[in-house]
Amino acid sequence: MAKGHRSQIKRERNAQKDTRPSAKLSYARVSVQKACFVLDAIRGKDVQTALGIVTYNPRYASSLIKKLLESAVANAENNNNMDAAKLYVEECYANKGPTMKRVKPRAQGRAYRIEKRTSHITVVLNER
Repeated sequence: MAKGHRSQIKRERNAQKDTRPSAKLSYARVSVQKACFVLDAIRGKDVQTALGIVTYNPRYASSLIKKLLESAVANAENNNNMDAAKLYVEECYANKGPTMKRVKPRAQGRAYRIEKRTSHITVVLNER
């Protein structure tokens, strides 16, 4: 347990906070495996190249990641006063979200379970 006054504890916690611009999409209706195909393609690339990749990628997850990438760039420009031309995708990952469980009727009175998976997608940028 941390010792000290509450304001001091908060000040120390905020000093350790990550200042890199980022954007997070929670509860995206796409599985982690399918989102990672697109995320692996843009990891380490500069923002203009990454936007070009996700714009012309036919996968459904690429449309979600494109909006997320544009949001992270806007956060970098407005909140961190960074130059958009120098930005690159430092980290991007998808974590598992809650799974919606549904039932599909099958032949002879049986029922199969359908799992509709969700994910939490995060994009972190940095300047070169």
